[in-house]
Amino acid sequence: MRYVSLDLETSGPDPLRHQTLELAAVVEDTRRTATTPLAELPAFRRALRHPEICGTAGALALNAGLLQELSDKSRVGAPDICALHEVLPQLREFLLANGFKPNKKDCVSVTLAGKNVGTYDLLFLRQLPGWGTLVKAEPAVLDPAVFYLNWHKDSRLPSMLICQARAGDAEPHVAHQALADALEVVRLLRPFYEHPVYQAVRENNG
Repeated sequence: MRYVSLDLETSGPDPLRHQTLELAAVVEDTRRTATTPLAELPAFRRALRHPEICGTAGALALNAGLLQELSDKSRVGAPDICALHEVLPQLREFLLANGFKPNKKDCVSVTLAGKNVGTYDLLFLRQLPGWGTLVKAEPAVLDPAVFYLNWHKDSRLPSMLICQARAGDAEPHVAHQALADALEVVRLLRPFYEHPVYQAVRENNG
């Protein structure tokens, strides 16, 4: 199975008022790249320029380094920085170069993976020019929280930090950098390629 681990950094939580500041995507093929070092997976990362940025204090503080990058005049024209209307055409070209095929309407459809990708990132993706015509998501998404859920003790799906702790990480950490966090989702999902949950259920039930 081929999927795209995707992560965004935004200026706040409201997709109708706040902006996407950074988008990163990593292609994983569970049949071909499952043993490939994370740093060698096909990766796409863009910081997004905006005429103005509206945000919450917490989100802007969290993305201070990214805002500095976007305001650095020496980086104008850098290949990993683009305007809002450019990001999905560039993402589409990246996906096509890595084995994805367009449908009859010339749109590339992908299975997305990410922490809260279905309830947060997709809301912002739908605001990007070209979403749904150039690139779109399959109806079902992969969230690592489901794979690290304790059905008897948890009252809600576990956070990324809890997923990392349950994966055995001594020092759980969320980078809040789109590419690093997209790669982290792949790392958390990989243990389940060879030992899927349904297999464990079948074994336990005889």
